[in-house]
Amino acid sequence: MNVRDALEADANALASIADSPTDVMRNLVHDRTVRVAEDGTHDPNADVSGSQYDGSDPEDLLGFISFDAREDTVHVTQLDGTSEACKRLLAEPVRFAERESMAVELLASQDATPIENAARELGFERRGRGPQFDGSPTVRFRLEP
Repeated sequence: MNVRDALEADANALASIADSPTDVMRNLVHDRTVRVAEDGTHDPNADVSGSQYDGSDPEDLLGFISFDAREDTVHVTQLDGTSEACKRLLAEPVRFAERESMAVELLASQDATPIENAARELGFERRGRGPQFDGSPTVRFRLEP
């Protein structure tokens, strides 16, 4: 599995994973730090061909994470993908936060088992309920520095 920065050309694949409109995902790539996990059969050091800028295939992406840092906390704004991808991707803002002595906060829907498992494996503690999104309850997780 390779983890890399998301590109605007990944918007269609991200939209497919997140079940969101492509333009929303394109804006996300511009407004936040977004990383993607892709199938490990791709060589990240291979020569770049023009077709790679046409966008990634949704089947090649295993997941994505978006986050931003404000004041003393890194906020994970979206996380989705396979169990292994969620764990690997969530480690990205955790490393950043550790270097900057910041906490990390994550909201997950109550039925997001891969995200909850990844959070627990990385040392996050459940901190009660979060806000509802589209009528669905969320759970708040936090990792202190």
